[in-house]
Amino acid sequence: MQYFPNVEKIRYEGPDSQNPLAFKWYNSDEVVAGKPMREHLRFSVAYWHTFRGTGSDPFGAGTMPHPWAEATDPVVAAEQTVHAAFEFFTKLGVDFYCFHDRDIAPEADSLRETNAILDRICGLAKQKQEETGIKLLWNTTNAFSHPRFANGASTNPDAAVFAYAASQIKKQLEIGKELGGQNYVFWGGREGYSTLLNTDMKREQEHLACLLQMAVDYAKKIGFSAQFLIEPKPKEPTKHQYDFDSGTVISFLKSHGLDQHFKLNVECNHATLAQHTFEHDLQTASMHGMLGSIDANQGDLLLGWDTDEFPHNILEAALAMRVVLKQNGLAPGGLNFDAKLRRESVDLDDLFIAHIAGMDTFALGLKMAAKMAEDRFPDAFIAERYASYESGIGAEIESGEADFEKLEAYTLENGEPKARSGKQELLEARLNQYLWQVR
Repeated sequence: MQYFPNVEKIRYEGPDSQNPLAFKWYNSDEVVAGKPMREHLRFSVAYWHTFRGTGSDPFGAGTMPHPWAEATDPVVAAEQTVHAAFEFFTKLGVDFYCFHDRDIAPEADSLRETNAILDRICGLAKQKQEETGIKLLWNTTNAFSHPRFANGASTNPDAAVFAYAASQIKKQLEIGKELGGQNYVFWGGREGYSTLLNTDMKREQEHLACLLQMAVDYAKKIGFSAQFLIEPKPKEPTKHQYDFDSGTVISFLKSHGLDQHFKLNVECNHATLAQHTFEHDLQTASMHGMLGSIDANQGDLLLGWDTDEFPHNILEAALAMRVVLKQNGLAPGGLNFDAKLRRESVDLDDLFIAHIAGMDTFALGLKMAAKMAEDRFPDAFIAERYASYESGIGAEIESGEADFEKLEAYTLENGEPKARSGKQELLEARLNQYLWQVR
C-alpha cells in the first residue's frame, strides 16, 4: 500500500521552478565547498512531528487525519506508520530519520511488554532501513510525556522514577546499536523545576549527571559507539530547565567531568526561547568543540512558546551554515527537521512541501556560506578589527606577559584610544548581497 500515491520522487528543478513538489536549491549531488550538498547537510526527518503529530494544541483537538494511524490496534498502527515513514523518506530523498521510543511504538501495561513491542516495531524499521538505505541519525527516550514523569525523570525526587527512566534509556541504547544509530540525544523535557520551595536543585543536577554517566558506561559495555548529544532548551514544559542554553549545558558537562563524552544538538527555536540568536548558540557550542548536530526549525517571534515551524529564514540559515563550515561539518550529526505543520495545513502533500522548503532554505544558506568563506567575509574584517592583538601590547596581553603596571605605562604614553567603527550596517548590507550572488 502507498500512503502518498499522488507524490512522485521529489526532483531538483532549479530556482526558476514553480512546482511546489520540486527542489529549487537542494541539488543533493551538487558539490559545494568540496563536498556534495547531501554530505554537508545530512538531512533527517523527525518521526514524531511528521507521522505522529496531529495538529492538536492546548485549545483544540487534532486536525490532521493520518491514514497510517487509523487501525484500532495501536501495534498495527505503529507498523503501518513505519511503512508510511519510509515511503516518505524515500520520495523526499533524505538519508536519515530520528525518533523517540514512544513515537515509533506504543507503551503497554508493563515495561517488559512495552519493550517487546518496541523490539517488534524496530525490527520492521531495521528491515526498511536495509531495503532503502535510509539510516538512523539518532534516537532518544521520551521520559517526559507519561504522568510518571510529571516531576522529571533523572531529576525526579522519587528514586523509583529515576530507575524507570534509566530502564527506558538502557533499552533505547540497545535499540540504537541494533539500528546503527549514529548519535543518541538526551533532551531533558522535564529536567528542571517550577519552584525552589519544593526543590533541591543541587541534588537534582547531581542525579542528572549520575544518569548521564551511567549511559556512557552502558554504551561502552554493549559496544554502542554513537556520538552522545544533549539538546538545550530554556523552558517548556518546566519553568527553569537545567539545560537552558549551549553555555549552560557546556558548563554543566565540564563541572561534572562529562564534556569528553557529550556534544550538543542545538535547535533554532530553543535558542530563540533563551533570548539568543540561532547563530549564537551554534557558535557557543562550536567554539568549545561541542557542536554535534542541529535541529532545524524556527520560532514565531510574536509568540512566546516553542512553535517548531519549518525554517524559511534564509539569512539565518546562511549564518548557521557559516558556523558549520568553519568547523568542517556536522558528521556524524546532521540537520534534523524538528518541525511541524501549522494546524491549518491538513493535506498530506503539505508534509512534502514543508520539508522541501526547509531543505531549500538550508541548501541556499549553504551556498551563501560557502561564497562568504571564499570571499573571507566577514572573517577578513574581523581579523583586521582585532589586529592590535597580533603584535605590541596586544600580543603581550594575550601571551600573559602584560600586567597592570605595564598596561598603565602604555596608556600614559599613548593616551586616549582612537574610536574605531564596528561597521555593523555595512556588514549587514553586504550579507544581504549574497542572496543574489549565489545563483
